[in-house]
Amino acid sequence: MAPPDATVFIVDDDPAICTALSRLFRLAGVAAQSFGCAREFLDRAPDLGAGCLILDLRLPDLSGLEVQAELARAGIELPVIFHTAHGSGSLRAKAFQAGAVGFLEKPVQDQALLDAVFQALERDRQAPLDTGFDPPERTASN
Repeated sequence: MAPPDATVFIVDDDPAICTALSRLFRLAGVAAQSFGCAREFLDRAPDLGAGCLILDLRLPDLSGLEVQAELARAGIELPVIFHTAHGSGSLRAKAFQAGAVGFLEKPVQDQALLDAVFQALERDRQAPLDTGFDPPERTASN
């Protein structure tokens, strides 16, 4: 079960994919929001809440790997699941090395995608909150 405030963010330049995935997640009881290009998503990313990202590898403005790197540079810790028709072993390895939690090749079975998303949402829910406060190190004198 997904946390009630979680959203699946979908970045894919194919409107039919965005519509189909949004419908799938809504039927599964999860809010979904789609973006047709990387920049549109990245412009909104700092203001987005809890959730996970379904990210196409090939986009017209930036690659999925570049989006993943931009999120990391901005300190946005959103679990990323790649969803692509152009996956190779080396791209898969790069994605996971950069912190992706999933890499699924199109077409993917609905249940496999839902399972990956629910795992990513649970991971996001359990992530420690960044309060901006770093407690002092404990020493023997504390």
